[in-house]
Amino acid sequence: MLNVSGIRKKFGNTEVLKGIDLKIAAGEILVIVGPSGGGKTTLLRCINTLEHCDNGSIEIDGKYICKDGKYADKKAMSEIRKDIGLVFQSFNLFPHMSVLENIIEAPQRVLGLSKNQAIKKAEEILGFLGLGDKKNNYPFELSGGQKQRVAIGRALALEPKIMCFDEPTSALDPGLTGEVANLIKSLSNTGMGMLIITHDMDFAKNVSTRIVSMKEGKIQEGLIFEE
Repeated sequence: MLNVSGIRKKFGNTEVLKGIDLKIAAGEILVIVGPSGGGKTTLLRCINTLEHCDNGSIEIDGKYICKDGKYADKKAMSEIRKDIGLVFQSFNLFPHMSVLENIIEAPQRVLGLSKNQAIKKAEEILGFLGLGDKKNNYPFELSGGQKQRVAIGRALALEPKIMCFDEPTSALDPGLTGEVANLIKSLSNTGMGMLIITHDMDFAKNVSTRIVSMKEGKIQEGLIFEE
């Protein structure tokens, strides 16, 4: 589902990613742990095309975002980007939009759904997430756990094949991490691949099918980082 090969990235004279190789199969939950400054977030941003790598290849379900450092053209990139979902660490919900409006925005703009089609899909997602009664609420009226689920729902609305999470439990009370873990596991059962960055080792062990450690821009083979 995801194949990352030889990814390198520099910021100025500092090489942040030093030849990263990574694969994720359909339904697999891969968690990357490691100390701050090791390149985890930069890797996630490269996979989501928020940063461009300097060299290497990123392939999603047989389609290349970039190959040997050369990126797909704008039209192809637009199609491939639909296959990648990203849940930000701080949720990044639109504060002036209701829960429903947050979820229907992308399907209308990116997938070309009508408003009625987008609403139907959003209501199904909110029902699955246990938030059907919150569709008309605004983000400031929600708990941290509810905001996290809305952020996941917004990413799900594009029906991605790979879902990426940046520190999904960092803004949550400890009691909610198990709830998020169960939700991620249920999504993986649909065949969606998952890539998660976290410092929470208990969460990583609970949710993952595989854990790798990343340090100083490299994957540490056979080594699991612990705080």
